[in-house]
Amino acid sequence: MDANTFDMDLLQTLGPELTVFVGLLLIMIIPNLGNGKFRIPGTQIELPWFLGGTRYKAVSSPRLPGLLAVLTMSLALIQVLWYLLETNADGSRANAVANVISSENGYEIFSVNLFSRIFEAIFFAALLLAALASLDRLPTGSVKSNDIDVLFNNRRQADFYILMLTSALGMSVVALAQDMFVLFIGLELASFSTYVLVAFHKETRAGSEGGAKYFIVGSVASAVGLYGLSMLYLWAGSLQFDVLAAKWATDGASSLSMMALGFVLVGFAFKISAAPFHFAAPDAYSGANSPVAGVLATASKAMGMLGLMRVLLLITVPDSAAEDESAVWIGLLGVMAAVTMTWGNIAALGSENPKRMLAYSSVAHAGYMLAALTAIGAWNWGLVDTGGDAKDIVVAALLFHMFVLVFFKLGAFLVLGLLEMEGGASRLSSLSGLGKREPLLAVAMFLFMISLAGVPPMAGFLSKLLVIMGIVEVATGSGSLDSLMDAHWVWWLALLMVLNSAISMFYYLRVGVVMYFHEPEEGREGPLASGVSIRLAIAVCAIGTVAFGLVGGELIELCRDATQYLG
Repeated sequence: MDANTFDMDLLQTLGPELTVFVGLLLIMIIPNLGNGKFRIPGTQIELPWFLGGTRYKAVSSPRLPGLLAVLTMSLALIQVLWYLLETNADGSRANAVANVISSENGYEIFSVNLFSRIFEAIFFAALLLAALASLDRLPTGSVKSNDIDVLFNNRRQADFYILMLTSALGMSVVALAQDMFVLFIGLELASFSTYVLVAFHKETRAGSEGGAKYFIVGSVASAVGLYGLSMLYLWAGSLQFDVLAAKWATDGASSLSMMALGFVLVGFAFKISAAPFHFAAPDAYSGANSPVAGVLATASKAMGMLGLMRVLLLITVPDSAAEDESAVWIGLLGVMAAVTMTWGNIAALGSENPKRMLAYSSVAHAGYMLAALTAIGAWNWGLVDTGGDAKDIVVAALLFHMFVLVFFKLGAFLVLGLLEMEGGASRLSSLSGLGKREPLLAVAMFLFMISLAGVPPMAGFLSKLLVIMGIVEVATGSGSLDSLMDAHWVWWLALLMVLNSAISMFYYLRVGVVMYFHEPEEGREGPLASGVSIRLAIAVCAIGTVAFGLVGGELIELCRDATQYLG
């Protein structure tokens, strides 16, 4: 293969990532174009510099950075969806073969396949909707004004969307990574951006406090994870996934590798807000801009789950001699799943702040995902005698759940974001009378709530049902058991998911009661702010919530096809 062919293949393979990178550069450059000049030293000759000075009229709009970010994320998402949906003449997947990008010495860096592209679709969809909604959320003013506040707010437009695209770039690196160090670089690139985004409204007490807590706890978790990576490298001499997996399979687990794995998992557990690493999440969610909080609850959570899947299901696949160690890991993971989902729902019951309620709801959903991961591990580590496709069922269900979660979880945060535009949404009473004030908006919020609760025929019901059925399939094996007591204990996690979903019905339906049966607060009787872009994002989320619940078969089949690339 000649150099030109290689370059073209590389451009096509990393097309979405290059689109995000180019968009990032454009946001940095275009809004700063002007009639700036510089003088040649020692002369009176001035040459155009085009950066600085008085900005050109065509690029002076303060909304330009947001529009560029939305356009960039739209193009990147279209490229990803084209890859996922492209088929041959016979109806088979056109991109059924993974494209691996390696260094000159043969080390694998990125792998582009259906599995990684689905995660990129999750990341880009969440960030696109958040960026679209934020066009109406950030204050702007005329650039002709000399008011310092106006100029400050206009400058923040570019800063906000630069951080958005930087986070998207980091998440895409995590999705494609085939090396633990590359994965960590992508994780931190996305994390540093989200730390700033959480504290972006630093002029508010909630924003500065939530950002500080999230940064401190996140930095500690990242440091612990990095220390674990150094121990893994000391143990195996490489951080390549295939090398680590081969080392684990041949030499088995050791005290050094087990300790290293525990440290690495701390970093990922913080990202998904798993108990007991969740305590910064409620403050971060409540202090952040609502679209940003929605990204944390969807895209950032999916990024953490991807890391857990890579580590637990690719690297730590022991041989039969290590079954005892496997049982210990599965037991610990199962306990974490049970505690996370139960604590999240119980804490949400007593929350009067809707954003904190959704934060604890996000903790509960992390527990559901960990339950699925426990079942996958039990199958993958040979602890259950189950048919060959049980693992694929659970992995596909988990992918489907993370994908549709973007619509109803992010949509709920966007509704709160619209309420914040009129003065805040820190109290449940802020939703009072929404059914009278904004009937369509109240319907959308109610759809998001019942989907989060798992009520048919919403997408949340279908995703939870698939996860529960997959866990039971793994636990019961061939199904020829005299009773469930003879099944593997992971089926208790499925039962706990059902019980926790029943508990969650109370605080989700309470939102509906407040919207339709309570009178609006004094001073909030009229319609909400007319934000076109945020309303459009809410409408997309509502349509996706209903559509994927009714006709989600194609997406489920796509997730099923992607499972073969997990390991």
